[in-house]
Amino acid sequence: MRGRVPPRSVDEIAEAAARVFMSKGYRAAGVSDVSAALGLSHGAVYTYAKSKEALLYLALLHLTRPESLAGLDIPVVRPAPGEIVAMVDAWAADHEVLPVLAGASGGRRRHVAVPEEFGAIIDELYAFVETNRRLLALVERCAQDLPELAQLYFVQRRRNLLAALGDYLRRRIRSGALRPVPDVAAAARFVVETVTWFAWHRIDDPDSAMLDDEVSRRTVRHLLLAAFLPEPDQAGAPA
Repeated sequence: MRGRVPPRSVDEIAEAAARVFMSKGYRAAGVSDVSAALGLSHGAVYTYAKSKEALLYLALLHLTRPESLAGLDIPVVRPAPGEIVAMVDAWAADHEVLPVLAGASGGRRRHVAVPEEFGAIIDELYAFVETNRRLLALVERCAQDLPELAQLYFVQRRRNLLAALGDYLRRRIRSGALRPVPDVAAAARFVVETVTWFAWHRIDDPDSAMLDDEVSRRTVRHLLLAAFLPEPDQAGAPA
């Protein structure tokens, strides 16, 4: 029929929902925002997802397990209580893995020079944020409106990362392999926020988005190492 809008794939619906929730957050976003982004009628979106909660479920599935979209029953119904948080938690358990930091924090001393070890921790953190920045943006934006998701994202996951990094810095500072800082907790947050801004937030900054990805990675690594490594004549015994 002339003028009829062709059907959209589930991937398109999920991608549009992801963009809307990233932009507006969960509370302010509506089904009408997703329909407008797709150029569909309000009612047409309900043929894919039965509620706003179902659209968020689709958006998260799109960014965590995109291959599973093909097997979904359509329309997607409202997820069960706790299902969205469980999905994000399961994804994080499988993907939020920083093996160098975990190994360095495990009590066993790895036979690796601290500059190489700390550089590898910076690299793996940067790679994780850069690879998953869209999912992190979606979860962080919606967590501001969903207390259970906020508990998982801000309290359990992010604070655990900061604690592990802080413990690593504290032990390497104590050994003399890294230079002292006024506050270790603030220093750990400085590392995470520096990496996060360059690996993720600069993409949304019109004055910084043009920075080359590889140049940004190398510059962050160089500057963080320079900030924490002591001058050669000030370094203590190898940690």
